[in-house]
Amino acid sequence: MKSTDTKLVLEPRVGCIATAMTIIGNKWTALILRDLSDGPKRFTELEKSVGQINPRTLSQRLDDLEKHKIISKSVFAEAPPRITYSLTEKGHNLLPILRQMAIWGKKYYDTNC
Repeated sequence: MKSTDTKLVLEPRVGCIATAMTIIGNKWTALILRDLSDGPKRFTELEKSVGQINPRTLSQRLDDLEKHKIISKSVFAEAPPRITYSLTEKGHNLLPILRQMAIWGKKYYDTNC
């Protein structure tokens, strides 16, 4: 089998994996998606659950995920305003990929899993 045949088995068209990586390949993004997998979270909840993320970086990642329609941002008219982030259907469709990453991590690097 030629290497180009192998590529077609993994992706329907060359470039699909690269496109997905532009979204989930940024540092912290997969952990943000992991933490949103069990329901909506506020900014401070994500800041604590993700770990050592800088608030500015978290804000940038959330904006990027919202731009790509991976997450949605809900603003509640309260004083002070309450904002939550949750996965969209498109975001939920990424969860099987994250599960497979976790399985792979456990299989080969089971130090923290």
